[in-house]
This record gives sequence, C-alpha cells and structure tokens, in this order.
Amino acid sequence: MSSAAPILNISCYLFVGLPDAAALRERLHAEALARGLKGTVLLAEEGINLFLAGSPEGVRGWVDLLKADARFAALAPKESWSQSIPFRKLLVKVKPEIIRMNMPAIRPDQLPRAPALPAVTLRRWLDQGHDDEGRPVVTLDTRNAFEVDYGSFDGAIDWRISKFTEFPAALAARKDELKGKTVVSFCTGGIRCEKAAIVLQQQGLDGPVYQLEGGILKYFEETDGAHYHGSCFVFDQREALDAGLAPSSEIKPAGKA
Repeated sequence: MSSAAPILNISCYLFVGLPDAAALRERLHAEALARGLKGTVLLAEEGINLFLAGSPEGVRGWVDLLKADARFAALAPKESWSQSIPFRKLLVKVKPEIIRMNMPAIRPDQLPRAPALPAVTLRRWLDQGHDDEGRPVVTLDTRNAFEVDYGSFDGAIDWRISKFTEFPAALAARKDELKGKTVVSFCTGGIRCEKAAIVLQQQGLDGPVYQLEGGILKYFEETDGAHYHGSCFVFDQREALDAGLAPSSEIKPAGKA
C-alpha cells in the first residue's frame, strides 16, 4: 500500500535481555499514549514484541526514543500503511515470554541464533527446487492451523497445531519428515521461528536448519510473493495482508467456502 495512506503500522521484535521490563513498561506506555498510538507492546526478560499504529511522526518518534537505548539499536520495524488505525486501544504488558513456548531453556537472548535465510534466497531456492548444495528444501510452517488456512508457501509442512506451545511435541513426533532435507522454518514476522529454529537444531536433524528472516511479511516486502498462495493473517483489524502488504480483498481462509 502506498504511503499516501495516513496511518503507519509497524511490527517488530527483538530478543534481548530486559531485567528492567517492569520499569520500561511504564515509560514506553506513557510515550506511546502521548503520541496517540494504539496497538500492543509485550515486554519480558527475554525481549520485546510490538505491533503499533498511528501517525508516521508519532510512530517513528516512539521508535527513535526506544532505539536511543543501546539495547534496542538493532530494532528494524516492518512498515505497512492503512486508512485507519487497526487497533482499538493501547496495551503495554509485561509477560513471562514475548512469544509463549513453555520451554524456559529456549532463550534466544542467551543462545546462539539459528542461521537466518534472506527472503530473496528462499525465493531462488524455491525456483530451482533445491538449495545451493543440491539438497531438497522444505518450508515448515510454525503458525497455528487457522493462520495457515489463510495462506502459506506452496507445499509447506503444516502440523495443524492450535497454539505455538504444541510445536515442540509435534516436532518430536514427526521429525522424520525432515530427514535429508534443508529445513526453512517460517511464521508471520519471524518471532516464532527464532525459538522454533533453536528447537529444530537441538533435535539433531541431518540437514541444515534455517529461519526465514523477517517471516512472511518480509518475504512479501522483498520479493513478488512467488511460491506463496493466499494471504497472511495478521493479529489486527485488517485480518489478512496480500503480497503487496495491503489488506487482502479475499480474507476468507484459503480452501474455505
């Protein structure tokens, strides 16, 4: 969508140690409120996850303030535009995890990050049918089943989980499906893959494991959306985005009547 639309929407996460999450919550809430922003900001000792919308100057001013703290310097918000704010209110919360997996040992802020695959590389691999070493490539959808029903990569593995906390058990039960392949895990914006890819690595698979850098939304931003069918569910009033990052004109889940 063109930036002629008046409302800037951003989504972003960063795994970084935040022992002062409770104090940060008060400051970030006050600054977002003062700028008329709406959406959700989740804070935990493991990092930050946010979805915000408002005027471009309000959103970017809040991000600039956040990034003045060196811990958030690496934040790289994904931007899209809309005619109205797709959130009803502002919520800034402190949670045990910024993305719940119920595996306390899986702390991306404390563990080495799994290799991230750029969107353009995934598109090229899907074009050619294999990675650069000639291994077959599989895409592994780590999202909930209802999200997958809106759209996914062609031929993606979908274990029909109903919540992300089910992913580790699904992997343990079905990891044989990944044998001998290069595995690219993906989700909406990348946050679930940060944890999923670590769990995949710990399973000792016999092929490389990657996470799609920036998730589906970054793939839409940096490619033409080839090899992806349908739309991408998002957790706001827009419901789903197409490959141009605009609200989808066809929001019914793929394959649904």
